[in-house]
Amino acid sequence: MGLTLSIPEALRWLCQATSDLQAAHNDIQHCCPNWVLFKVHQALEKALVAAVLCRGEAFEGSGGLMGLAQWLEEKEPELRDLVLCMQRLCSWGMDGQAMLYPNYHPFPMTPSEAFTSVDEEEVLKQAQEMLETLKDHVRRK
Repeated sequence: MGLTLSIPEALRWLCQATSDLQAAHNDIQHCCPNWVLFKVHQALEKALVAAVLCRGEAFEGSGGLMGLAQWLEEKEPELRDLVLCMQRLCSWGMDGQAMLYPNYHPFPMTPSEAFTSVDEEEVLKQAQEMLETLKDHVRRK
């Protein structure tokens, strides 16, 4: 199913992004930081897609969170710190694959063991700030 480039569709994606981030909040301190990171990744991906949808033009660029953030930052001057914020979040290990698959870690480590030093509350704080920035951006359109 294709995406409709519109404000209502963008708001729908933001609604799900908010839900995904709430799910990440629910997982804090429950021994699964990789799932917190994964849900944050999902929330931010949807929020970035929402910001693209409200532009009314198709996304052209490399995929992933950084690709979306870079494209939006180029197109929307008020989102000029988007890439920097995304880099900070990605520095926690949020890359879309390592959070889920054991082959991204040295044997015998699993993703659930790989992210024990993640400051989940800081990740969620940064993600919430980015989500609010993107919500404000979409609402102004």
